[in-house]
Amino acid sequence: MSEAPAIRVLLVEDDEDVRISTAQVLNLAGFEVESFASAERARPHISFGVPAIVVCDVRLPGISGTEWLLELRNADAELPVILFTGHGHIAMAVQAMREGAYDFIEKPFSSERLVAIVRHAIERRQLTLQVRALRDALENWNGIQSVLIGRSAQMQQVRRTVMTLAETSADVLIYGETGTGKELVARCLHDHSERRRQHFVPLNCGGLPEALAESELFGHEAGAFTSANRVRVGKFEYAHGGTLFLDEIESMPMAVQIKLLRALQERTIERIGSNKAISFDCRVVAASKDDLKDMSDQQKFRADLYYRLGVAFIELPPLRERREDIPLLFEHFTLLAASRYERAAPLPSNAQMADLMAYAWPGNVRELRNVADRFVLGLLGERLTQVRGAAEGVHGLPRGLPQQVESFERAVIVEALRRHRGDQPATAGALAIARQTLHDKVKKLGIAAEEFK
Repeated sequence: MSEAPAIRVLLVEDDEDVRISTAQVLNLAGFEVESFASAERARPHISFGVPAIVVCDVRLPGISGTEWLLELRNADAELPVILFTGHGHIAMAVQAMREGAYDFIEKPFSSERLVAIVRHAIERRQLTLQVRALRDALENWNGIQSVLIGRSAQMQQVRRTVMTLAETSADVLIYGETGTGKELVARCLHDHSERRRQHFVPLNCGGLPEALAESELFGHEAGAFTSANRVRVGKFEYAHGGTLFLDEIESMPMAVQIKLLRALQERTIERIGSNKAISFDCRVVAASKDDLKDMSDQQKFRADLYYRLGVAFIELPPLRERREDIPLLFEHFTLLAASRYERAAPLPSNAQMADLMAYAWPGNVRELRNVADRFVLGLLGERLTQVRGAAEGVHGLPRGLPQQVESFERAVIVEALRRHRGDQPATAGALAIARQTLHDKVKKLGIAAEEFK
C-alpha cells in the first residue's frame, strides 16, 4: 500500500530572510516544510483533508494572511492555521482567533515557542485526519459490520460465525464477560436469519425467582395461583417463529432447568395451571459469562441441558484482548452520544487516546460507551479512565506481565500500521524501530493485513 504522507508545514512569508530562517528552525526540529512567498503560490497545495498545517504571515503581497484564513476555513474548517506578524496587536489576535486561527504569534518570537505551537498543531491535525478516516470507515460499513464493530481478527471471526449460524435453525450458546455485547450478537443472529420478521424476545435469567421464571418462560392460566388474574403468554409462545434470547442462563434455578430441557427437547410447553401442550417454533440463543461445562462438572448446572444448548458456540473476546478496535469503537460511541445529547463531537488528545488504549477495561465495551458519553458531556478531565491496576485476564483473573505487554504492543503496532496504510517502512519510522524488527514483530504477533485496512 502507499505510504501515508507525514503532516507537513506550509510556510507562507514574503520576507525571504525570515522565510529561510523560519524554515531552518522547523527543519531542525524534524518537521517537513514547504515555503512560499505568497498565499497565491501556496493556494494550489491546499485542499480538504490535506496532511498539512499552515504557518502564515499576516502582511503579505496580494491577499493578506487574515483574508486567506477565511478562505482556508471554507476549504477545511479543521485545518490548523498559525498566524504571525510584527505589526499585530491584541485586537488583531482576538479577531484572528474568533475567525478560526489555531494560534497567533507576534514577532519577534522564540524558536522554542514556534516549535512547540507547530508540534501541537501537527498532533491535532494527525488526530483530526485519523478521526475522519474512522468516520469514513463507519459510514461505509453496512450490514453486520456496522453493528458488530471492529477490525481485529477476533471480531472478524465473530462476524463470520454469526453469518454462518444465522442461516441455520441451530440453537446457539454465547460466551463472554459482562459488557462484551452478548445480546447484540444474539440480535444479529436474529436479524440476519429467516426469523427476522418475527419477534426477538430477550429474557434475563439473573435473579429471577423460581416461580416467576416459570411464568415468564411458559406462561400461566387464569387462577393458576393467587395473583394469576388472567392468562399470561410466556416467552416461548411469544417468540414463536422468532428468537428467544436467554441471558445469564447460568443463574437459572435447577428446577426450571429441568423444565427448560424438556421444552427444548419436545418443542412444546405447558402453561402453569394447564395440561394442554402448546407447540412452539423458535430459535433459542443462550448467553453466559461462566463456562457452563465447568459448572456442569461441579453440578451447578445440568449437564444434559448444557449439551442440549451447546450445539453451536460463539465466544466474544474481552476488549482488552482486541485493543486495536478501541479507537474505532470510541469514535462510534462518541458520535452516537453527540447526536443523542445534541453536542459537538469532541476530539480526544493523543494522550487521552493512549490512555484508552492502555486501560484494562474490566467493563468491556459497555464501559467504553459510558466513557464516551461522559467525554461528550464534558464530565471528564485530561485522563478519561480511572486509575486501576494491571490489565486483568478473563473473568477478572490477573494476566501475566508478558501477556499484558504483548497485547498492548500488538494494539500499538496495528494502530500504527493503519495510520500509515500498511506501509511497514513508514510505520517502523513512526515507532522508532528497525524495519526488520517491525517485520519480525508482525510475524510473531500474527498480525494480518485485514486488521489494518
